[in-house]
Amino acid sequence: MIRFVLSALALGISCVVASANAFHFNPTQPTTARNMLTYGATTMPVGYYDYCRRYRGECARGPEGTMIKLTESNWREIVLVNAEVNTAIAPLTDMEIFGVEERWEYPATVGDCEDYALLKRKRLNEMGYPLGALLLTVARDAKGGGHAVLTVVTDLGDFVLDNLEQKVLLWKDTEIYYLKRQSGEDLNRWVSLINEEELLMSSGRSQAPSTAAASVRR
Repeated sequence: MIRFVLSALALGISCVVASANAFHFNPTQPTTARNMLTYGATTMPVGYYDYCRRYRGECARGPEGTMIKLTESNWREIVLVNAEVNTAIAPLTDMEIFGVEERWEYPATVGDCEDYALLKRKRLNEMGYPLGALLLTVARDAKGGGHAVLTVVTDLGDFVLDNLEQKVLLWKDTEIYYLKRQSGEDLNRWVSLINEEELLMSSGRSQAPSTAAASVRR
């Protein structure tokens, strides 16, 4: 294990102690958690619901597993897929591409943030990674805008594949306010990444984006 951690660091894996910014954005997530805690069922994003109407077969599939054991080999694969998709797809909004506010789609040459996440998920699943460990995740970016990323759940933590960041980072090392993601046990069930009660009671709740962000349409 020690040997792998040292090797992973050499590959650029970001497993250092999280900066204060990470928990500034996610104050109800425990600072010691490698994997994000979930806080019960929440609403399905409108974009995902529409995606499932068009890709019924995809959404009918089971999770196949909920976590992967992170090795040097699959770390390289994850990093490669993230880089390849980020390089191959040019960023455009759904309005620019489709003329609609929200549409989740597999991109060919251009795509919005959730499209990058869908394609990375598809490629990793085709390589043998279980869907239950490849979770579509809705969030707010550092500027407060609606965002979506792919979370890869591993025994060494939750790693985030983001079209705005070329490195694959441990969730703690990102400046992202995580709202909700697919459940690893049921991919058509979405779970909250915010402890609303704790957030309301916290004296520091003003430091985080508004809880109204949880209603983001993505």
